[in-house]
Amino acid sequence: MPEIGATLREARMRARIDVSEIEAQTKIRAKYLRALENEEWSLLPGPTFVKSFLRTYAQALGLDGKALVEEYRLHHERGNEAFEPIVAAPRGGRGRPTRQGPSRGYLLAVSLVGGLIVLLIVLLATGGGSPGKPAAPAAKTTTSGSTSSHTSTAVTSGHARAAAIVALSLKPSATVYVCLIGDHGRKLIPGLELLAGESTPTYHARHFTLTLGNSSVTMYVDGRARSVPPSSEPIGYSITKSRGRKPLAAAQLPTCK
Repeated sequence: MPEIGATLREARMRARIDVSEIEAQTKIRAKYLRALENEEWSLLPGPTFVKSFLRTYAQALGLDGKALVEEYRLHHERGNEAFEPIVAAPRGGRGRPTRQGPSRGYLLAVSLVGGLIVLLIVLLATGGGSPGKPAAPAAKTTTSGSTSSHTSTAVTSGHARAAAIVALSLKPSATVYVCLIGDHGRKLIPGLELLAGESTPTYHARHFTLTLGNSSVTMYVDGRARSVPPSSEPIGYSITKSRGRKPLAAAQLPTCK
């Protein structure tokens, strides 16, 4: 089989297509297309992008992209990339956190408040309170109100944490490389090529970081469709509930390696 670069160059020249035309069609920078034709692998971002660029370039020229990718893997790729499986969203409730019963702290606070109320009633009924010191029952009432306030604050804090969860799914319109990182560095989509028409599960996290090989994908953030602007470079985003979708600089892109 002819070398990869020679195969691409000869197919382009036979079709009388300039590199700039391929650049406009594939959104891959001309310097990367020339690096593929010259097999200058060190000038490309990395093995994952090489395979994605090869497949896209070959399809634009009417070649067998899979065969060229396999040829690259066989003769030029070093080692095997270990990927985790795509993690599906939890079933039931569309992946939302399952409601749990009251916490132990809440139950303890309620028990304490109830005990204080019973003690106050017993003291009043048995005359245990001193007529000259009416402030004693008021002190117990204040303690009860403080406990209730702390309990209310804890419940409100729990609702706030749940409200900070972001829902995210992707739907490619063409082959696209995806690296998606969730909370605590978990690789939800660990550097895979998604094909046109595929839809990912809906992932849930408080913070996502995302790298895309090109702009051929629609993002659904909390159910709202968001397009990706065209770019000749890999694209990255940071996604949270409070800040929304923020672009990342090239040095900040997750690589899933």
